[in-house]
Amino acid sequence: MEIQTFFLPGRVCSSAAIRDIAAQSAAPYTMICLKPHIEWVYLGQERMVQVMEMTGATMAYADHFANGQQAPVIDYQVGALRDDFDFGSVLLWDTKKLQALVAQMDTDYEYAGLYDLRLRASQVAHSLVHIPEFLYYEIEEDTRKSGEKLFDYVDPRNRQVQVEMEQCVTAHLKHIGAYLQPGQYKDMPEAGDYPVTASVIIPCKNRARTIADAIRSALSQKVREGYSFNVIVVDDNSTDGTKEIIKELMNGDASLNDANGELIYIAQDKTWHAIGGNWNVAIHDPRCGKYAIQLDSDDTYYDETTVQQFIDAFEGSQPSASSRKPQYGMVIGTYQLTNMDGDILPPGVIDHKEWTDDNGRNNALRINGLGAPRGFYVPLLRTINYPTTKYGEDYAVGLRISRDWPIGRIYNVLYNCRRWEDNSDANCDVVAMNRNNWYKDRLRSFELLARLQNTKIGNL
Repeated sequence: MEIQTFFLPGRVCSSAAIRDIAAQSAAPYTMICLKPHIEWVYLGQERMVQVMEMTGATMAYADHFANGQQAPVIDYQVGALRDDFDFGSVLLWDTKKLQALVAQMDTDYEYAGLYDLRLRASQVAHSLVHIPEFLYYEIEEDTRKSGEKLFDYVDPRNRQVQVEMEQCVTAHLKHIGAYLQPGQYKDMPEAGDYPVTASVIIPCKNRARTIADAIRSALSQKVREGYSFNVIVVDDNSTDGTKEIIKELMNGDASLNDANGELIYIAQDKTWHAIGGNWNVAIHDPRCGKYAIQLDSDDTYYDETTVQQFIDAFEGSQPSASSRKPQYGMVIGTYQLTNMDGDILPPGVIDHKEWTDDNGRNNALRINGLGAPRGFYVPLLRTINYPTTKYGEDYAVGLRISRDWPIGRIYNVLYNCRRWEDNSDANCDVVAMNRNNWYKDRLRSFELLARLQNTKIGNL
């Protein structure tokens, strides 16, 4: 068995480093290790070579142990375009295929060299093979909780890295025929008549600790003359007292005497809904407004102007008119991370300023989210609907809208995303992280294939 091993300092590396490895490698197989200390289970390397020979893969990667714990990874799929896809720290390449790919690399990246390489490899079907066996041990030095790692891609310190990653994925999309040209959009559906201008949508399940804060925040909104709003709370069979708290607020909480909007309560039946299904019930309710604005049940709005800022973004400088089409199908705001006491948590403000009107919908296939809070043009959203799932439902809708309709941005802070121990992404274990990442990759795969209609889908 002939393997030549090279070490790289993580997945962010230059094109020059990748070219050097390809030029130096003289063995049939080239192993790139992203961490300096790898220990193998008995015959682990032999097993990787065996799978490479059986499958004819360009690159193989495997499950492993990290800090003594099992660290399974997930299968690669056509939509696994995020630059932080976890292959583990051992990548075994067929040297001849590696060198052929490197010969095609026509851009000198300072940070996106490895990303460029594996995107090129992915353009051949079954090229990247996952071995679902624990074959080696590694030391994971980044021991932060999953919720603390979640926003690395919008950290200003990583900005130049993200610029290169976007350039790289855009080139990939152009090569495979999935790139969307700037400014090519479908017409918006007509609005018709709606009972209010906007509805704040709050889906909830077992949020007794936070639901009152969310509702009070929503009802405290103020809109200008000629506009109106309501608040629709969809309770998905809560059992912890959430329903009783909502009913108390509806029946006359003294703190809501100055509320400007009506509070509407929808109780779900016992079938499966999840967050996406709760949103669908709200937007199809006849009391829903022309625009639907997100508020999660454990968060609050930044101040009393959030709803009006969304309306203004949708309608621009034009006066409110229920029959007029807005300029955007979706508007995404800016939020800040806080604890339950309102103290700012790192990285602080999440504004997604990497978004551009020209390329945002292409780059959306690389990143794991489009931002929050989100507002939607309801006549359009009713034609799309949410997937009935409790994770990634917002990303799925954002991708779908981005393909055919423009998305607007608000860079003022509109929203407090409050972190506490029961947040769904505060500290996921590896199984939950893999499940979530696999699902978002699947959403990207669906969207990528939709964008590839009438092109050479068979090559993927």
